[in-house]
Amino acid sequence: MPPIHTLISACVGESAAQALFSHMDIHPALTQASSGEVSRAVLAQALNMVLFHGLLERVPVGKAYVECEIAQNHRKIVFDHGALRTVHWPSGDLPQGEEALVRILRPLGFAMAATYPLPALKMTGRAYRHQDFPQDIAQFFVSELHPERFSPAFQDGVTRVLASSKNPLDEDAAAALLQVEQTGTLPMQQAREALPKWAACFDKHHADVALSDYELLLAESAEMAWIATEGNAFNHATDRVADVHLAAQQQRQCGRPIKDKVEVSSSGRVRQTAFVAARVERTMATPLGSVVRSVPGSFFELISRDVLPADANLLDLAFDAGNATGIFGMTRAKT
Repeated sequence: MPPIHTLISACVGESAAQALFSHMDIHPALTQASSGEVSRAVLAQALNMVLFHGLLERVPVGKAYVECEIAQNHRKIVFDHGALRTVHWPSGDLPQGEEALVRILRPLGFAMAATYPLPALKMTGRAYRHQDFPQDIAQFFVSELHPERFSPAFQDGVTRVLASSKNPLDEDAAAALLQVEQTGTLPMQQAREALPKWAACFDKHHADVALSDYELLLAESAEMAWIATEGNAFNHATDRVADVHLAAQQQRQCGRPIKDKVEVSSSGRVRQTAFVAARVERTMATPLGSVVRSVPGSFFELISRDVLPADANLLDLAFDAGNATGIFGMTRAKT
């Protein structure tokens, strides 16, 4: 069994692992059998696939789309990128902002490819691309929200929400990251033990938000309100398709709720659209006890990328601040 299959099975179970391999297009070099050490590229791909599985479990329309692509269109999903939201603010036991996640990505071979200011959202986005397989291992689009650009009351609310954050990365998992950063590989047993702990960093790590704080945050930033309930989980995952306009039309014909508009980058080479975010129920505290609210969760996105003008063998792997701002709107539904 290839190391990547062993790793993913250890995290999500054999049945779910089999489904991932049947649903996703994976570079053959990442699925080769080997013994002993596991490369950083295989570790990165395994992490991406585990997080992709988690996203589909939270987003029923995304799971239905993936299964339909296999069954009806006979094509595998090309995982283009996953998106995450962070807050550049004191966060309990966690590192501030994107470092809570980049500390996992950097040792696995991801490097920052570009920065995207998102002034309308009072956020900054950064793309992290794998150095060994840039076109074949999904990128991470990591955004940071800047509370200092909001009102003092908002900042106080952010402080209350994030103060309870706990660090899920134990000493063994951190040591494994240091080793792979230094050597580029890990022994299989160490990798099997570390991968679930790395994946656990991509989740919510603070206590349930108070209803009053949620409403305070929502009034100024739907993005921060989303972070208050969902934390650092995948905000969305993305399938790279040949023609996003045609794909979106097909999804409307299937009755799936998808964005009316396709976002087009300033270069014209990157086009994106997305399904409406899943609704999830989250517990919030009030002076009279806990209540359950229905709020926007994660979603699934479609993207088309053209090749670069200077090299027809290379895709334009860039993002676009305008596109990103439009896609962020999928989780701005009022509660």
